[in-house]
Amino acid sequence: MESKKRERLLGYILALANLGERLKGLRVLRPSRSTLIALTLMFFTASVAIIVYGYQMFYSPNLQVKREQAYSLYIPEGARFQTVLDSLKKNRVVGDQLSFAFVAKLLKYQDKVLPGHYHIEPNMNNYAAIKLLRSGRQVPVRVTFTMARFPEDIAKKVAPKMMFHEEDLTKVLTDTSVARKYGFDQHSFLTMFLPNTYEVYWTDSPEAFVSRMHDEYQRFWTTERRQKAEKLGLSPIEVSVLGSIVQAETSKNDEKPRVAGVYLNRLRKKMRLEADPTLVYALGDFSLKRVLNKHKEIDSPYNTYKNAGLPPGPINLPSLATLKAVLDAETHEYLFFCAKDDFSGYHNFAVTYQEHLNNARRYQQALNKRGIR
Repeated sequence: MESKKRERLLGYILALANLGERLKGLRVLRPSRSTLIALTLMFFTASVAIIVYGYQMFYSPNLQVKREQAYSLYIPEGARFQTVLDSLKKNRVVGDQLSFAFVAKLLKYQDKVLPGHYHIEPNMNNYAAIKLLRSGRQVPVRVTFTMARFPEDIAKKVAPKMMFHEEDLTKVLTDTSVARKYGFDQHSFLTMFLPNTYEVYWTDSPEAFVSRMHDEYQRFWTTERRQKAEKLGLSPIEVSVLGSIVQAETSKNDEKPRVAGVYLNRLRKKMRLEADPTLVYALGDFSLKRVLNKHKEIDSPYNTYKNAGLPPGPINLPSLATLKAVLDAETHEYLFFCAKDDFSGYHNFAVTYQEHLNNARRYQQALNKRGIR
């Protein structure tokens, strides 16, 4: 259909050109009335055709025609117009490629292609599409990271949604100078990254992503929350470190404030935390289901059976719910807890060590019965 329109328009233009050549050879000082009428009609018809086709080139649907969903177009850094056009052609997004390229040239988009992630909406016309791409108004992408223990874990989850590579983000996350810039060290830096889903721009650099995470960290740590941490005798970093232990101990949000209360009681009494998840982290064997006495001998700052106080950094990224559970920890006298022998995921809590031993014995018997070693 479009090719026929172009042929018709070219026919008008050629006819006008031929007529002009013929008139050059005529020595007619005063054309007849019929000739003037014919010329006027021809010029009018050609003008209307040019205007109509020009309007169609600009405003007729030409991208994602008769599609129901928007197309995500990713334009990398340094891409040329031909790269964009090839991508649209390959994915059958653009209909009339010639008119798209013509409008792009008129709007000078071919001279300045901006990188980014753009949505080509259904039935979009050339003018709207080129205007969007030329403006650089990107559509944000969503990145989510939840369970993570190491910088590489964050990079693996974030990088596939971004223009940068996994190793580029890992390099920044393990750079001690970057950590110091935001007030952390190599162990505590991960506490700045709060697990959640965020909208970011595909073209953001690793440094820009880290800066955004710092903004989110500052936004979470309101004056009220900082005051709560201070009343517990903890800094925001220490709240996150303790939260990582609580999260590793229980997945039950309703139980997390009580577990946090146990560890806070132990800290206040200068008792070692003796948290099994910190041993698992120190060993690096996350498939370990049962911590034995031999595991407690590992030489690591994360071994809370040997070292007093909190470990130097988090053993995972505690969720926002876990951080809030620590800040709102239960006030009680419990000093011990052990998983229930019904394997419900909940725990039995104890004030005395003897009571705790009784609970632990029942749980160990249940493990033995199930053949868990």
